[in-house]
Amino acid sequence: MKKFRPQPGFVVQAYRFALDPNAAQEHALRSHCGAARAAYNWAVGWVTASWWQRRAEETYGVPEGTLTEWRPWSLPSLRKEFNAAKHTDPRFASWWEENSKEAYSTGLANASAAFDNYAKSKQGKRRGKQLGMPRFKSKHKTRLSCRFTTGTIRLDADGRHVTLPRLGTLRVHEPTAKLLHRVQAGRARILSATVRHERGRWLVAFQVETARDIRRVARPDVAVGIDLGIKTLAVMADSAGEIREVPNPRHLSTALKQLRRASRTVSRRRGPDRRTGRKASRRWEKANAQRNRVHHRVANLRAHALHKLTTSVAGEYGTVVIEDLNVAGMMKNRRLARHIADAGFGEIRRRLTYKTRQRHATRIIAADRWFPSSKTCSGCGAVKAKLPLHIRTYECDACGLVIDRDDNAARNLAALAAIAATGTGVAGDLDTPKVSKPRGADHKTRTTRPRRKAGTGRAGGATLPQQQQQTETGDRTQAEALTLW
Repeated sequence: MKKFRPQPGFVVQAYRFALDPNAAQEHALRSHCGAARAAYNWAVGWVTASWWQRRAEETYGVPEGTLTEWRPWSLPSLRKEFNAAKHTDPRFASWWEENSKEAYSTGLANASAAFDNYAKSKQGKRRGKQLGMPRFKSKHKTRLSCRFTTGTIRLDADGRHVTLPRLGTLRVHEPTAKLLHRVQAGRARILSATVRHERGRWLVAFQVETARDIRRVARPDVAVGIDLGIKTLAVMADSAGEIREVPNPRHLSTALKQLRRASRTVSRRRGPDRRTGRKASRRWEKANAQRNRVHHRVANLRAHALHKLTTSVAGEYGTVVIEDLNVAGMMKNRRLARHIADAGFGEIRRRLTYKTRQRHATRIIAADRWFPSSKTCSGCGAVKAKLPLHIRTYECDACGLVIDRDDNAARNLAALAAIAATGTGVAGDLDTPKVSKPRGADHKTRTTRPRRKAGTGRAGGATLPQQQQQTETGDRTQAEALTLW
């Protein structure tokens, strides 16, 4: 095996393989994942204990200077406290030696990241929806996962087994030759391995530093615009004038009849009841497993179809123009939510983004969310004031163009590639005629509520300390104002 020598063109990517563990190995896998969850819950309880203690002391009028000290949540601090508590804590003392130290490090690292995200969200330094305080993970709902960063992590030479710390040698369901050849040739180095139980199978994902293989696309000078929809999954119009439609497979809708039948069978069995402590019967577990297999098959079929679509697009065109859809807002429509989720709009954009940038180094452009792709005429550039969703044919009042609504939107998106490159194009020119005032075509006015002032929580919630900058050991003290609720 050649020695690995990293170069400037190397990137970090993942290789995932399915496992076929025996009964003893599956028990060990579940034990490691359960240890990670237990360590996470311990860290959440240990950090928040000081928060609740300070809040109780404040109600008794204890001065600020004499309140209980805030406990840090940096990973080094959590590891130090956990190593001291695992020998005496009755929750860990009898069994913590059965698992690798990496299992507990996984839970502590996740807890540290959760508190960091919570703090940044409260301070306005993190984009997206405001996060709440980290909560305990349930034994029945948490997805089983464990990460290994040290110890023996390797691919066996036969290409059908992997070796992980404390778990030993595990058989792989599929050959590992694609990654094994890179490692043996010195073109890849394994950084970590993560085992995870997903869709009824155990999977192992290797985080690998490997050489970047840039593949030339089939048509580098052609740009394509992709309009996503429910009736037709994707309508692709390129700058060469070709239009291609990708039908929506509707995997979930196809399996609804089978899911209803399986769910009806589950409802007739004696299921678990957490209020009374009743356990599920064997017949209920078998019926529930049968229903889960239907869900898993739907998810696998959807992932396979999206991979085929995005791989073909990324490998053919030099420029890809997609829409910046508000998928979260679209999911609030109770009539279309199931169909939107079944199509996977957000997953299409995510996969196109990393495949175009990492595999082919092509350009990807996201159209503005308020760009009127459907209301703009692809022939003359005129913009309609309104275009209801039930109207599927676009009829231009200026030039008389009659075209399918989705084909028109795809053409306008493809024209944006020329606008981004030169500043001119069919759609969006300043001198194009407007049929009527395009009210609501460029931007939609949205009423927003005023932001809550920093330090004020819900119903007078207690204020967290001002967490200071990290010291050399990674500990945190008082420096940034946070709110508990």
